[in-house]
Amino acid sequence: MKHLIDLIDLSQEEIESLFTLAAKLKKELNAGIMHHLLKGKTLGMIFSKSSTRTRVSFEVGMYQLGGYAIFLSSSDIQLGRGETIHDTAKVLSHYVNGVMIRTFKHSDVLDLAKYGTIPIINGLTDLMHPCQVLSDLFTVYEKKGKLKGLKLAYVGDGNNVANSLLQGCAITGMDISVASPRGYECDGTIIEQARYAAKKSGSKVVLTEDPEEAMKDADVVYTDTWISMGQEAEKNIRIKVFMPYQVNEKLFSLAKEDAMFLHCLPAYRGYEVTEDIIDGPNSSVFEEAENRLHVQKAVMVTLMANNPV
Repeated sequence: MKHLIDLIDLSQEEIESLFTLAAKLKKELNAGIMHHLLKGKTLGMIFSKSSTRTRVSFEVGMYQLGGYAIFLSSSDIQLGRGETIHDTAKVLSHYVNGVMIRTFKHSDVLDLAKYGTIPIINGLTDLMHPCQVLSDLFTVYEKKGKLKGLKLAYVGDGNNVANSLLQGCAITGMDISVASPRGYECDGTIIEQARYAAKKSGSKVVLTEDPEEAMKDADVVYTDTWISMGQEAEKNIRIKVFMPYQVNEKLFSLAKEDAMFLHCLPAYRGYEVTEDIIDGPNSSVFEEAENRLHVQKAVMVTLMANNPV
C-alpha cells in the first residue's frame, strides 16, 4: 500500500493485514497499552465536506498513535482554487507525512496522489468511501468471525458507500446484493470492477430494483441516507422514490434471524431506517462507528510509520 484511494487497489491479503493490525491496536487501547507508532509524524486533514466521525476518528487516532493532526477546511486551503492541486501536493509533501482528504471530486484525491510524494488517504469523495467500508467489513468480521461466504444486502441509493461496498465485498469473498431504484444505481465502472474481483474470490454480485430480493437470507443488512451532502434540493423527490426501500421490520424480517444491521451514519430515522431497527438487538451501528477509529489507525500506521518527511 502506498495510498488508500479505492478498495479495488487492495488485495485480500492487504485487507486482512489491516484487520489484524486494527484488532491489535484496538485490544491494546482497551488494555491501556500505549502504541506511539507514529511519534513525530503529522497528518494533514483536508475537509471540503464537513464530518463528525471522520474528523474525530482521524484526529483522535493520530493522538493515540503519538502523532499530530492538522485540520484544514476549505477556507484554510486553496486546493483547486487559487493554487493548483499539483502545487498543493508538492508543498504539503514537504510539511506533513500524510494527507487525509474528504472532498467532492474523486479526481482531487487521484491528483494529490499523483503529484505528491506522501501517502494519501481518501476520507470520502462523491464516488468512493473506502475508510468507511473497511470499518464496516472489520465490524462484520468481529461479529461473524469470517467474511467469505456471507451475504450483505445493501438497500437504497447507489452512492459512494454502495460503490465501496461492492468493491470490498467482492475482494473479500462476500456475496453482495444491491437494491436501488432505476436511475439511482451504483457507478457502472465500479460494478464491472466488482464483478471481475468476485470471479477471483468466488463471491456473487447481484444488482436489482427489488429490495425484497436483495434482502432475502442476508447475513448483513446495510443502508445509508437517501439525501447526501449537495443533494438537498432533491429531498422531496428522493423521499418519494426511496420510501419503498426503507429498512423496517417487514423488510428486515426477510434477512436471516441473526442478521446484523449496519449504517455509516448520520442516520435519518423514519426515512431510510426505522427506530426499531437501528436501535434494535441486531444493530451494530455504534460498534461500526467506533471501528472507524481502529481501522483508520491501522491504515495510517501501514502507510506512514516508515515515511519520514
